[in-house]
Amino acid sequence: MVSQVTSGVAVSVETFYQADANQPEFIFAYRVTIENKNPFPVQLMRRHWDIFDSNGSYREVDGEGVIGLQPILEPGDRHQYISGCNLNTEMGRMSGFYEMKNLNTENTFEVAIPAFDLIMPAKLN
Repeated sequence: MVSQVTSGVAVSVETFYQADANQPEFIFAYRVTIENKNPFPVQLMRRHWDIFDSNGSYREVDGEGVIGLQPILEPGDRHQYISGCNLNTEMGRMSGFYEMKNLNTENTFEVAIPAFDLIMPAKLN
């Protein structure tokens, strides 16, 4: 698991390989936990992902919220979700950021999503 705190918001990511011999791609799931350590409420507005495959390919994914939600986190609240990523090879890496809004001031700020590896377990032997 990797973790990072940016502007009072903690982001932790845990990854899981999804073995499926019927797929021509390599499927990974990741569980993200976001915790508001600020004294004010925040809302997750947007996400940005940078996805790197070990064959040199790169793609970006942008969108509103996460898995269709724009959660509000009061001070001390956590939000957790699971999503996934497909790669063409057994290894890759993801990183990115969330755009958050301070609900007291309406100001937006970026929160880093720490870089994490996506590696098929057999490659770790």
